[in-house]
Amino acid sequence: MDGRELVRSIKVAGSAQGFRAARSAWRRWRTDARELGPRGAERARVPGPVSDAEPLPGGGTVRFARAELHVCVTVGGAVFWGWDGAEPLPSYALAGPPPEPDPRAGLEPDTDGGWRVVSERVTVAVSRHGGVEVRTPGGVVLRRELPPRWWEPVAGGPARWVQRTEVPADARFFGLGGRASGPRLRDGVYRLWNTDPGGGFGPGDDPLYVTMPVQLVVADAGTHLAFHDNSWDGRVILREGEEGAGSGHDRPGTSELRMDGGPLRCWVVIGTPARVLHGWTALTGAPTPPPSWALGPQHARWGFGSEREVRRIVAGYRERRLPLSAVHLDIDHYDAHQVFTVDRERFPDLPGLAEDLRADGVRLVSIVDPAVKAERGNAVYESGAAVGGPAGSGPAGSGPAVGSPASSRSGAGAFVRDARGREVRGVVWPGECVFPDFTDPAVRAWWGGLYEERLAQGFAGVWHDMNEPVSFAPFGDTTLPRSARHHLEGAGGDHREAHNVYGLAMARAGFEGLRKLRPDERPFLFSRSGWAGMQRYGGTWSGDVSTGWPGLRASLSLVLGLGLCGVPYSGPDVGGFDGSPSPELYLRWFQLGAYLPLFRTHAAIDAGRREPWEFGVEVLEHARTALDARERLRPYFVTLAQLARLTGAPYARPLWWGAPEDRDLRDCEDTFLLGDALLVAPVLEPGADRRAVRLPRGRWYDTVTERAYEGPGQVLLDAPSARIPVLARAGAVIPVRGEGGRLELEVWAPAAGVPGGGLVVGDPGDGWEQAEVERYTSRLVEGEVLVERITDQGAARPEWTVRVRGAGGEPEGASR
Repeated sequence: MDGRELVRSIKVAGSAQGFRAARSAWRRWRTDARELGPRGAERARVPGPVSDAEPLPGGGTVRFARAELHVCVTVGGAVFWGWDGAEPLPSYALAGPPPEPDPRAGLEPDTDGGWRVVSERVTVAVSRHGGVEVRTPGGVVLRRELPPRWWEPVAGGPARWVQRTEVPADARFFGLGGRASGPRLRDGVYRLWNTDPGGGFGPGDDPLYVTMPVQLVVADAGTHLAFHDNSWDGRVILREGEEGAGSGHDRPGTSELRMDGGPLRCWVVIGTPARVLHGWTALTGAPTPPPSWALGPQHARWGFGSEREVRRIVAGYRERRLPLSAVHLDIDHYDAHQVFTVDRERFPDLPGLAEDLRADGVRLVSIVDPAVKAERGNAVYESGAAVGGPAGSGPAGSGPAVGSPASSRSGAGAFVRDARGREVRGVVWPGECVFPDFTDPAVRAWWGGLYEERLAQGFAGVWHDMNEPVSFAPFGDTTLPRSARHHLEGAGGDHREAHNVYGLAMARAGFEGLRKLRPDERPFLFSRSGWAGMQRYGGTWSGDVSTGWPGLRASLSLVLGLGLCGVPYSGPDVGGFDGSPSPELYLRWFQLGAYLPLFRTHAAIDAGRREPWEFGVEVLEHARTALDARERLRPYFVTLAQLARLTGAPYARPLWWGAPEDRDLRDCEDTFLLGDALLVAPVLEPGADRRAVRLPRGRWYDTVTERAYEGPGQVLLDAPSARIPVLARAGAVIPVRGEGGRLELEVWAPAAGVPGGGLVVGDPGDGWEQAEVERYTSRLVEGEVLVERITDQGAARPEWTVRVRGAGGEPEGASR
């Protein structure tokens, strides 16, 4: 960047705030140039030939001429390997100590001078030059990692590295966090750097707010998840394979991971999709279920402007008999945009507002940004500056990677500092700001205590925004200097390593603070940014998805992709964030949102309204139908939330979830499963009143007409403006809200000779009580549907009212 570019950026920014942002960006660039400098000459390294091996519990260490590899198969079947001393801990992703080594797994010689670890569920083979293969117990290769390569600066510093991987030719890639172009990840480059795109985004924009080095690979040979536990900036280059390419030989699919630094260590979990996600959340932590009210419809807007307007909106829902669970207040309710304050002129009695809304069944949820205005007299800034204890500085790039010495930065205070010990400042909504260092436990404790003010104002939950973190800039990265110093749990390091875990660590601070302040309540928290393991503290949402049909499609991609990375609770800004949707687009988005975990309308201050009645009488009536369907399914969503905690299974699942071997399902991206029981086919294109729907194997019922269809195959279904196609699996037992709000069991007639069933988890309330999981079966007996609850004592009649649907008529066949 030169002076002319700086001047040009100031002209673009235009305002005093823009000038400050440009100046901040210039300081960031200059600081990084001074503190990091060029990498200089580098020395390339590969493992070289194998020299010896040492058996250890669960596996062992294989030594090469210029590297060593530790491999361990753990109890439960998860595989870990790390190069050059990299161990599972420390890690921001793992929920606690890693699982114990499998005592039955042992290291033994393999063919051609290599070694292998054989266990009941998986075999790991290490070649004599450092390649790693993950095989099924039957010997089928699921993943082949080629020998890695490092580039180490001659003058010292973090080594960058590349790991190339081959997968079966028919494999499909999923995951990598929230990707707008998914859920199937096609050939391309995907960056691992949490990023605010600086406005609305669509399917072509990458990266976004939540990136993770978590890759789910689905092939005929099996499903596996691979996680390279490294929070540095990186890129993943994907290329799908081709069967019969080149003289009849298969060309494998390839994944190339390039990281700018940090440890080379990897976890792999294999099995069915359900088993893989269960194993993944066993490593990274069970998702915290939202309170049951957060599974209902929610409304947000940047620009409510006043307490009076909030009351008017809530009254509008009630007058029109529209269910509403929560209202979210954006930064406009703050005093001059400063976090943990209230604009007393526009919101003179926020606790009173919260009390009145709660009496009507509506909760208030508050936005919380991490940026703190750097101004004397600002209570948050002054209390943060007084936080004592080590505030973290260490050699650049020394972060929590194994082998790095512990260190502390000079001075005290809660805020991120540069290498010279000065507060790092950026420009965000309040003006010139500082940023808490959430990688410091003392800072997390201080920040968590600040949520007492939010609770005192009557808020029932929080949503974290701008926590990539964002510092406005008209050019370059909109984040902190890469040379900024972080505590990193005492290991010390810089922003290159801390950036991707910043939002995760902020979520931890908020979650732990709320839990300490209200120990009998499950915190409701969702975060725009995060990393692997963020489900321990809550969920996420799409961020500023563009208003348009591509944004609608991206919304579904994000929810499905995040679910496969272990984050089951998410959803989009219904209607899009940055524009005024047409009535048709708004309605189709609303109908999709009604079947996603987080169902929330939201829009920018200049993007128009999102209340259903603002789009005309017809849209209002159809939106009411969608809202009523959501409320009717509230017990089912409660069940899915609790099952996600127990098993890691997402609420919204790709169509191939139960049949990953079905290639047609693997390539279907416009339809999804809601739990095991329902199939949802949203309308993602304008002007459509019918749509083709791909069905998995088995019988499926249209939940409106009760017409039956037989899969696998494709059917053409009506999709009038009043609804989107939703089908129920034959034999499904679904908990629903019946008359008077009482739980009922909706049972879809099973096919003859094909029993069905379902799980039901009652609402445990908003605390930490563990609800009982009830198991039901359904089957045809002499032409009648028999539903039984299965207990330890045997089968019993259900205590809930049972309503059977879809009992008449022959199914229609689906076309292939």
